[in-house]
Amino acid sequence: MTDKRSGNKKIWKWIAAVVITLAVIVGGAALYLSLSWKPILTKKIKEVVYKGSEHLYRIDFKDLHLNLLSGSLTADSILLAPDTAVFNARKKIGTAPTHLFQVKLARLRLRRIGIFKVYFQKEIDMNDIILENPSINMIYNKVYKKPDTVKDERSLYERISKTLASVHIRGIKIADADFDYIDGATGRLLNSVKHLNLQIRDFRLDAHAEDDTTRFYYTKDVSFELAGYHSLSKDKLYTMKADTVTGSATGKIIRVKGFKVIPMYPDLAFSRKLKTQKDRYDLVFGQISFKGLDFMKFNTDGIIHAQSLKIEDTEAKVFMNREMPPGHANKGNNFPHMALQRLSLPVTIDTLRLKKVNVAYTEYNPIAQQRGTVNIDHLNGNVLNVTNDSLSLVKNHYAVADLNALLIKAAQLHILINFNLSSKIGAFTFKGNIGKLDMVKLNPLAKPLGMVEIETGNIQKIDFQVAANEKGSDGIMHLHYTDLKVKLLKEGEDGKPAKKKGLLSFLANTLIIKDANPSKGGALRTAKIHFERPAGASFFNLLWKSVFVGMRETVGLGIIPMQSPEKGRTEVVRKMKERKEKTAERKQQSKEKGK
Repeated sequence: MTDKRSGNKKIWKWIAAVVITLAVIVGGAALYLSLSWKPILTKKIKEVVYKGSEHLYRIDFKDLHLNLLSGSLTADSILLAPDTAVFNARKKIGTAPTHLFQVKLARLRLRRIGIFKVYFQKEIDMNDIILENPSINMIYNKVYKKPDTVKDERSLYERISKTLASVHIRGIKIADADFDYIDGATGRLLNSVKHLNLQIRDFRLDAHAEDDTTRFYYTKDVSFELAGYHSLSKDKLYTMKADTVTGSATGKIIRVKGFKVIPMYPDLAFSRKLKTQKDRYDLVFGQISFKGLDFMKFNTDGIIHAQSLKIEDTEAKVFMNREMPPGHANKGNNFPHMALQRLSLPVTIDTLRLKKVNVAYTEYNPIAQQRGTVNIDHLNGNVLNVTNDSLSLVKNHYAVADLNALLIKAAQLHILINFNLSSKIGAFTFKGNIGKLDMVKLNPLAKPLGMVEIETGNIQKIDFQVAANEKGSDGIMHLHYTDLKVKLLKEGEDGKPAKKKGLLSFLANTLIIKDANPSKGGALRTAKIHFERPAGASFFNLLWKSVFVGMRETVGLGIIPMQSPEKGRTEVVRKMKERKEKTAERKQQSKEKGK
């Protein structure tokens, strides 16, 4: 029994010795081969990048760590950089790409790579590539295409086929990257993104990959996610935030949730930090979605083209302080179609969809020290052919907006706007109708604009048709209403309510105001709209003031001129000065009484 046990122990010792010996041999061989293959792989990797990019890119790294047993490769201190001399040479002959990339990262991990396939069969086959905390610069260059002369018609695979037979990478992951988008001509930072996650699924490059129409640049998909985007505007007056930004190249979508533009100061404090009148924006977008976005066209031609852009569940608040001087800027340049023309990139959105958008435009009257607000709620509709692309404009240079909304929380509004996208003066036309409305609800507009308070009145419907540009508007209106009675007002002082002009109100209601349209036994009156737009008036201001002018003309108040911007500004300055003097005088009197 003892001899048997002793024999078993010897057998196990022999087995252990063999296993240990084999392990040492295999480990030693793996270590030897790893050290031997390091210079070979280093050379191969650099060669593939250099030849595969047609000498445009070079890759460098500090060290390689190769593990043959696990089939893993780790590279330290990676730098991928473009050769600017090659780029400039290709730019001259019209073959340079629109975007260049500079990539830096501390570590690159390649997992489960078939080392022997690379060496013996010239095939790269691996599970995944992981880039840890990279810094990526994407540089935009305006590339002018010259007529083709001699062109290399070979595919990317044909160009690398002498070095590699095929490349198959099941996944590429970029984790927590910093991404900067830079203008190559000026070096100006166009956009900066932190904490970006990017995933590339199933990259394949072989003799048949280019014929696979389901792939985007040889991949099944390129998707990204950005969480917690946060930045400060250049003037440091706004904070911009987004909960998430996600996208997919093969899905052709980009979705932004919870995007906000937040002013840094309350409305009056914000406006007083500026030298002239400027709109203050407070924006909350529930969701912004691009669909049918052509990533390929954007990458190759620098053109943004999407089938649709949907904006939904949005609150847009705009504030204007009229105590500030108007300045010399012409806000006509900010009309939607004029702003579109100024974009540096060609943009085409086949359909812009608006759903559940609420807009509130507020003006502060410094004399009455009161705010007046125009609300347009539940705005829904489509805008077709939103473009500044020269080729698209040749085919169709009009964008058409067909919109429905609730006006001042009281009446249904339908408006059709036809934008001339090629106009240098912001030309457009608009027509529409407004439904039933208690005219008393117009007082937030009538009081500050026309110094009129509506006591009674009922609108059955309003139809209007207007041609406009940055200089102003002309058109016609049919306003159907009954039982109109008004009060003429004069401004109250020191924030007190406006006062009624008793005798003038009586005379106006008796001699001027037409209490109905059509009048009893008469025909329907047509009002002419003519509004000269002040340089500081916005697109939205031009729209609703044109309609307001038509209403004044219809009811008979057109003979009472609206206050001109110049006279209004002079009056504001005078009354504010008087108010300050009275306040200083009261303080001095109180001070003297306290002595």
